[in-house]
Amino acid sequence: MLTVLRIQNFALIDQVVLEFEKGFTALTGETGSGKSILLGALNLILGDRADFSVIGPASDKAVVEAEFELKNFHLEAFFHANDIDSFNPTIIRREINNQGRSRAFINDTPVQLNVLKELAEKLVHIHSQHHTIELKNSAFQIELIDTLSGLDTLKGEYQVKFKTWNSERKELAQLKDKLANSLQQSDYNRFQLEELEEIHLDKYNYADLESELERNENIDGLKSTLDNIVLAVESEAGASLTLRKLKALLDRSKGVDSFIDDLSQRVQSVIIELDDIAGEAGNYLEKIEIDPERLSELTLLLDRYNRVLRKHNFLSQDQLVELKERLETDLDDTGELQNLIDSKTEKVSQLRKEIESLALHMHEQRIKLAAKSETAVKELLAELKMPDSQFLFEFVKREELNQYGSTDVRILFSPNKGMAPVSIEKAASGGELSRLMLALQNLISFQKQLPTIIFDEIDTGVSGDVAQKIGNVLKKMGANLQLIAITHLPQVAGKADSQFKVEKSHNDTRTRTYVRRLTDTERVEEIARLMSGEEINEAALLNAKALMN
Repeated sequence: MLTVLRIQNFALIDQVVLEFEKGFTALTGETGSGKSILLGALNLILGDRADFSVIGPASDKAVVEAEFELKNFHLEAFFHANDIDSFNPTIIRREINNQGRSRAFINDTPVQLNVLKELAEKLVHIHSQHHTIELKNSAFQIELIDTLSGLDTLKGEYQVKFKTWNSERKELAQLKDKLANSLQQSDYNRFQLEELEEIHLDKYNYADLESELERNENIDGLKSTLDNIVLAVESEAGASLTLRKLKALLDRSKGVDSFIDDLSQRVQSVIIELDDIAGEAGNYLEKIEIDPERLSELTLLLDRYNRVLRKHNFLSQDQLVELKERLETDLDDTGELQNLIDSKTEKVSQLRKEIESLALHMHEQRIKLAAKSETAVKELLAELKMPDSQFLFEFVKREELNQYGSTDVRILFSPNKGMAPVSIEKAASGGELSRLMLALQNLISFQKQLPTIIFDEIDTGVSGDVAQKIGNVLKKMGANLQLIAITHLPQVAGKADSQFKVEKSHNDTRTRTYVRRLTDTERVEEIARLMSGEEINEAALLNAKALMN
């Protein structure tokens, strides 16, 4: 239940604090006095997006704060799920500043608007004049039958599965598109992979093959080099014979001088090393020869390798290996993609069966439970001086599923005796629609057990005894919940348990809106003013007292 509403620097309101009670509260005031400003402030609390043009001139921000009594409304799960401290009363606050920033708080905890809306939907419902137009909307009509029939939980279960089904269908379509693209590319990828497999990247090190080919192509020069090494060491004028002569010369002085002895040993070491070099060079020279077949094989292998390298504009074998692995992965992915599509198709099919079953069950329940709702609406309309009205739900089963299932709903209505019920948009005047909407809101509020409902001129288009009946219905509703009604009708305001008046004042610089609770005496005067205008006479005062009693 809404207990306190505080508004600061919001549009024409500088500051106001309103304390609300249980029961039926009326809000009255002249046209243009600022009643819509109060609704705007309340809508901000309920999660509407901020309109920064409503910030007043008194400061750089507007603040709206509401206190709600939540005892016995079982909202602990909401506070726990959103990690918000649970207090009673709970305070919701919105702040908007002239720099374009908006903040929302629940019990001083900053929250996102979607969280604020989730809580607000459990606390307050505002019925504005445009909601009467919604009565002609097909989506509203199916929401109506589900609420009146108590099918909201079943529909919620269906809508979760329907949303999942739609999401899975979209993913399946994306996978199929991806597979189609992969299949278009797979033939070319397979050709490329076969080409890479032909050059056996895992078998050959092409850098080594290039070195081997270069060696074979230069084998004559290699032989000449080795032959010259042997000649340089072993010929009559070679280094080995020369060094041996030098060694013999040094040995003549062996034992005479240690330095000469060292030189002799070092020369001996060089002789041994040179003889070893010449021996190895000679042995290697005998072994090497040109292998025409191997030369041809190397040329063929490297020609193929270099052709593939150039084709892909690569510089190394490692790049070709990476490409081969990528192509193998892509081809494997195509197979995995097909498996994923098969699995996803089965899941989509199963979900489709589940939602079809739920949709059929909802359709049958809607038809089964409609009569009870139709009777309840007609009984309330009779209280509102429409005793001969007819109100029916017409159901058609649709082939394609939507978020509401497989049911199309149409409200048929006739306000008068002797008239066959027709589609609601063709059947009723403004006053008749207002009464019908009041009857429906009465039933909806009872079904949803909302703590607070606010009506913005639900009595539009009616007067006289009909207005009196509307006042009676609102009075009854106020016995079960907190009801606040903005009204211009004295017959409605007179039935309220308490009353606020919205007023506007002007000075040389600006206009301000004020809201104040009326005393019993002031209520009589205000209701008399609603009846007779600014000139209030004794008869109007007596009539006002009669209405209130």
